[in-house]
Amino acid sequence: MADRGPSIRVLLVDDQELFRRGVTMVLSADAALEIVEADDGDKALAAVEENPPDVVLLDIKMPGRSGVDVCAAIKEISPTTGIIMLTASDEETDLYASIKSGASGYLLKDGSTYDQVAEAVRLVAGGQSLISPSMATKLLDEFVSMTKSPGPAASLTARELQVLRQVAHGQSNREIAEELFISENTVKNHIRNMLEKLQMKSRMEAAMYAVRSNLLDEPR
Repeated sequence: MADRGPSIRVLLVDDQELFRRGVTMVLSADAALEIVEADDGDKALAAVEENPPDVVLLDIKMPGRSGVDVCAAIKEISPTTGIIMLTASDEETDLYASIKSGASGYLLKDGSTYDQVAEAVRLVAGGQSLISPSMATKLLDEFVSMTKSPGPAASLTARELQVLRQVAHGQSNREIAEELFISENTVKNHIRNMLEKLQMKSRMEAAMYAVRSNLLDEPR
């Protein structure tokens, strides 16, 4: 397989051994992906503390700590780690809780191929967010109906607002950096500051906030 550049460290967390083996086998075919496995939340957190991964593939329904709790804990340990919920649950409450806990993606096991999972890992590692199409409408409806504003956009600087709009348009960190003529590290800093001011944990949540607040109508 052609060289894709720097390797991407992936932590796969699922209590079903056969499922883990299948995902690991497919992802390992890409030389750019390094896979580590964990079969429960506590082992996952220990792995993150030892060596933070770039992306975590995380199930929701596991014995012991739920995937949502583990997601929030991972973001506390390693805020820059991207988290994709890879689950059989199509329940709206799990979707909302995952995004609010810091997940950057939500994929349904039944609706995603292994190749789609691999592509999702690369997208999230590059700073993008994604969600299974069947769940996207549910997420949009939830954020549109919210009455509590998580944080005033007025608290953001002009540059942070610009980055927020580009995040909401689905641009990766690299694409934002190229358009604004700044480094990717600077983009990451702007996103971190933006999320802190908005009291949010993920760029996906921030993107939905931008849509709900009509911020995309402003010039980028």
